[in-house]
Amino acid sequence: MSDRYAVIGNPIGFSKSPLIHSTFAKMTGQDLVYEAIEAPLGGFSERVDQFRAEGAKGLNITAPFKLDAFAYANELSESADRAGAANCLKFAGDRIIAENFDGIGLVRDITVNLGVKMAGRRVLMLGAGGAARGALLPFLRQEPSELVLVNRTLSKAVALAEEFAGCGPLIVSGYAELADLAEGYDVVVNATSASLRGEKPPLPGNVFRGAELAYELAYGKGLTPFLQAARAEGVAKLADGVGMLVEQAAEAFAWWRGVRPSTAQVIAELTVPLS
Repeated sequence: MSDRYAVIGNPIGFSKSPLIHSTFAKMTGQDLVYEAIEAPLGGFSERVDQFRAEGAKGLNITAPFKLDAFAYANELSESADRAGAANCLKFAGDRIIAENFDGIGLVRDITVNLGVKMAGRRVLMLGAGGAARGALLPFLRQEPSELVLVNRTLSKAVALAEEFAGCGPLIVSGYAELADLAEGYDVVVNATSASLRGEKPPLPGNVFRGAELAYELAYGKGLTPFLQAARAEGVAKLADGVGMLVEQAAEAFAWWRGVRPSTAQVIAELTVPLS
C-alpha cells in the first residue's frame, strides 16, 4: 500500500501541493499518494486524528492552520519553535514532529535559484506577521550586514526583534521612519498581505534605490503593486513566491522520504509571467 500524505487547509481548492508532490514522487520513484484535505474551522485536530488513524505519514499545512499544527505537535524543530508555527508534520508512532520550511525555502529560492547573495548585504523585510516570523532565523543565518524589519504596527516588529535578539543584526522600523534609514537595500522582501488586496505597502521612494532583488511572497498574482514600484525604480530582478512554494515543498519531501527532488522543472511549470 502506498504511503499517504496530504496538505490541509481551508479553503484548499487552490493548493498546488498535490501537483508538486505527485511530480516529486514520479521524479524520485517514491511510492506515495498525496491528497488535499479541507478541514472545518475549529476542526483541525479531529481531522488530523482521523488522517493519522488511516495510517498517514505526514502533512503539509497551509492557512489558516499553521498555529493549530504547532499546538498539535508533541515535538518541535528549532525552525518551528522559533516561528511559533508549523507548515509540515511527520508522524512516527506516537511522535508528531513539527517543522517550518517556509523561511528555508525562501532563502534557497533567493540564493540558489535567483543567484542573489544575502551574506554581507543589506536586506529589508516588510511585515511582521507569520510569514516574516518564519523567515527571520533563516535570513539571519545568511549573515546579512543588516536586516531591517518594517511594520505598520511598530510594536509587533519590536516584539519580534526582542525575541530574536542575539541571532544577528536585526533592526526594526515603522514605515514613516524608513526614509531616514534607507541608504539603499540589496534585497527587498514583501512579507505583508498588501498584494493580496491589490495594495502597495507605504514605502518611501528611495527604498528600491540600487536594489538587486525585489521579492514578493505572494505568488501567481503577476506584477503586483509592490513589484510594479520596484520595476519603476529600476530593480534588476523581480520575483514572486512560486520558487519559495516549490522549495519548501522539496524540503518537506526530503524530510519525509530521505531524497531531495530537483525543483527547476516544477518552478517553471507553475511560474506566472510578471507582466
